[in-house]
Amino acid sequence: MDPTRARVSRNGQISLPAELRRRWGSGPGAEVVVVDRGTYAIIRPIPDDVIGDLVGAYAGPGPTTDEMRAATRQEEIEAEERKYGRLPDAP
Repeated sequence: MDPTRARVSRNGQISLPAELRRRWGSGPGAEVVVVDRGTYAIIRPIPDDVIGDLVGAYAGPGPTTDEMRAATRQEEIEAEERKYGRLPDAP
């Protein structure tokens, strides 16, 4: 969809184009979130079932807990080295 102009009413309201409302499946009373980015704003629909909408979004293999612990330990060691210089090897 190409950019569309909208007019802000005296009450601060705007009307979303019908094509967006149909694509988002939003009718009267639907909620959106407005993100202020300083020089522009982002308007995103809020799904009726926020949790259900996320199910499967992050599915797939990820690091194991052992891999995450090792990575965290390595980050801590590097932070200590940056802070105090090279640490002596432990006995």
